[in-house]
Amino acid sequence: MSRIFRALLVVLVLGSCGEREGTAPRNLDNACAILTERPQYVSAFRAAKRNWGVEPHVLMAMIYQESKFISNNRTPHQYALGVIPMGRQSSAFGYSQALDGTWREYQRAEGGMGARRDDIRDATDFMGWYMTQTTEDTGIPLNDTRNQYLAYHEGRTGYLRGTYRAKSWLVRIAGEVADRSTMYQQQLSRCRAARF
Repeated sequence: MSRIFRALLVVLVLGSCGEREGTAPRNLDNACAILTERPQYVSAFRAAKRNWGVEPHVLMAMIYQESKFISNNRTPHQYALGVIPMGRQSSAFGYSQALDGTWREYQRAEGGMGARRDDIRDATDFMGWYMTQTTEDTGIPLNDTRNQYLAYHEGRTGYLRGTYRAKSWLVRIAGEVADRSTMYQQQLSRCRAARF
């Protein structure tokens, strides 16, 4: 066996032992389990609450819906005729699924050019910033998960125009996000892993 082959084999074995970058926590239906498995999330949610006033359970429910807590999540590729790759559906990326343009706006306004969409602290700060802007522009309370999610998905202008009303699937999903937020809130109230 050559040295190069052995070195590659060692790298592959060692690489498979650690936590895979971008993977979701194991139990997405339990807020305490998520925070226990990923303790770095606790400080990120605390910072977003301190900076923007957004409750952790609201952020967690929205992140679940957007990316399932997968740090490097992207939208699927589109194909012409089912086989010719045409690029991704959008530029959405990371925990928050922020679009390129909206992320650049956040970087200029708050996050700095070093802010990354695949960093939980930056992603939660972005979401808090965006939701605060939504509250200022639309009057939706910060912790009204359902309507904040609709405005997050459609954009503030789309929300104000009511574009979501023609999308029954989106209204249903917004209800599911609100239900998950309530579930996470109840779990966090009994959770030792996080005292927000």
